[in-house]
Amino acid sequence: MNASAPISTEKSLQEAGKKKAFALLGLSLGYYMVLLDTTIVTVALPAMQNDMGGKFASYEWVVNAYTVLFASLLLSMGSLSDRYGAKRIFVGGLVLFVVASVLCCVAPALDVLIVLRGGLGIGGAAMTSTSLALIASLYEKPEERTKALGVYAAVSGAALAAGPVLGGMLADSFGWRSIFLVNIPITVLSLFLTVPNAGETQRNTRRSLDFAGQLTATLFFLAITFAIVEGGSSGWNSPFTVTAIVAAVVSLLLFAAVEAYRKSPMLPISLLRQSSMAAGLAAGMAVNFGLSGCLFVLTYFFQQGNGFSALTTGLAFVPLTLPMTLLPMLTSRVVNRIGVRLPMTGGFFVTAVGTAALTAAGSPSHWLLYAGLLLIGCGLAFTIPPLVTSVVSAAPPGQAGVASGTLSSIRQLGAALGVAVLSLCMNGAGTHALTAASVTGYRTALLVAAFVLAGGGVLTLLFIGKQPVRRKS
Repeated sequence: MNASAPISTEKSLQEAGKKKAFALLGLSLGYYMVLLDTTIVTVALPAMQNDMGGKFASYEWVVNAYTVLFASLLLSMGSLSDRYGAKRIFVGGLVLFVVASVLCCVAPALDVLIVLRGGLGIGGAAMTSTSLALIASLYEKPEERTKALGVYAAVSGAALAAGPVLGGMLADSFGWRSIFLVNIPITVLSLFLTVPNAGETQRNTRRSLDFAGQLTATLFFLAITFAIVEGGSSGWNSPFTVTAIVAAVVSLLLFAAVEAYRKSPMLPISLLRQSSMAAGLAAGMAVNFGLSGCLFVLTYFFQQGNGFSALTTGLAFVPLTLPMTLLPMLTSRVVNRIGVRLPMTGGFFVTAVGTAALTAAGSPSHWLLYAGLLLIGCGLAFTIPPLVTSVVSAAPPGQAGVASGTLSSIRQLGAALGVAVLSLCMNGAGTHALTAASVTGYRTALLVAAFVLAGGGVLTLLFIGKQPVRRKS
């Protein structure tokens, strides 16, 4: 009897380990789909414009309708996961995401597509905030959690590698509508792995929903993005632009007031009082500003300015996206040894240098362009995993869902602002041939992105914690 007990215990541990691994893969696939949708759509934007017509600025909203609702709802999804259980919200997000994907495939007009992309943003918000909370619940030990987040980053990073190539292949071969159908098999597999293997998180039934905070946050995200897009197309003195700016300021002030006085705020102000948390959130905004903005700019540089097909454009992005698939596991080992501060700082500055190098490339055949893309990919691989680790690990007990939702929300706001601001800098890049003015616009946009990324590196160096995530016993 005594001899069989250790064997039984060992088998139980192995079974538990397998269930955790399957659950981690299912959760990672959910986030994989969220990122895949973003990169696939970016590459297919010129094909959409050729098919449905319309102004260049209108197609920013195909991207931004997704990212704005994604960003504004992540905070509430974090609160919902804390109240009702992260697993329930994750599964609901998966179902909504696949339904909206099918409807996007048959959208009859641009306006309808933009609305449906907003629906995808809601489902993506549910999956993103809850997946991190579920991983934190599955892997309680810091060193195990860091490794799990490395796997999560590697699987989701594969979406960045596959998205441009797959999107280009589908758009060229079957039309842009086909890009939304790839979500169906991924959803089925994610459900199959997650439902039986992921346990439900602890529920905080005393946590109430913050409707006032959600409303003011959504108004702010919509208003600030609309102001930047409209300012670039209609002018900063336009009544629409001025109204949007005023609405953004007012809604932000109202959000701060609501969150300061609510008993169960969507975003506890106490989280922002921690310097490492505040710096991590600002760094998250910077990294997505640079990544999403550059993908948007370079897509039009390749296709509209140089006549690349969608597939060729996707292949051109491989030097950027491939390191984000291959390196996160290495990053997790580095973080376990020396902490998050140095890898994040180095990653930010390498990404900034790579982005700046793109400005020296006069054409898509120039070696500096692909060297710059490779540097960006390597830098991001050493920035994003430790960024997620630092914010989730800094969260107080019971607030993992809120912290992860806040980080993802801020990152998506950065993505929306990156697309809007860099599009504004491009200054006429929607034409079908490069001119001196559009080349200047491309370079200005990329320099702005490099400056923001370097700022993220400075913030990390000054404020992110210096202690290793795993402390030696």
